[in-house]
Amino acid sequence: MTATVPRSCLRGGCAKPIPPALSGVQLCLDHFLDDAFVRTEQALARCREGASLDSTGLEWLLSDALAIVKNLEESADEPQPEQRDRMLELLLILANLHEYVAHHSVRVSRPA
Repeated sequence: MTATVPRSCLRGGCAKPIPPALSGVQLCLDHFLDDAFVRTEQALARCREGASLDSTGLEWLLSDALAIVKNLEESADEPQPEQRDRMLELLLILANLHEYVAHHSVRVSRPA
C-alpha cells in the first residue's frame, strides 16, 4: 500500500492526494506530470532553436526524473496504468533530451 501525505494538491479545485515523492512540490501526480511535460517541451524547443539551456532548468529536469523514479517505486504495488505510462513516456523524453545535449553543441548557461 502506498502512503500519501495527508494533504491535497495545491492546484485549485483538485482534491487528489500528494504522493510522498512529490511532497516537496505539493502537487498530485497528474498536475506534476503536466508541469514536467511543459518544462521538458520548453527545453526541447530551446535545443531545436539552438538556444542555450540554463543549468537551473537542467537541474529541475533532473529532479523531475528522480521524482518520477521514486513515484514509480512507491506505486509499484498499486499501478495506475495511465499514470505509469505518462511517467515512463516522460522519462524516455528526458533521456532523449539528455542524449541530445550530450551529443550536440548545446550550450549550458549558468545563471548570474
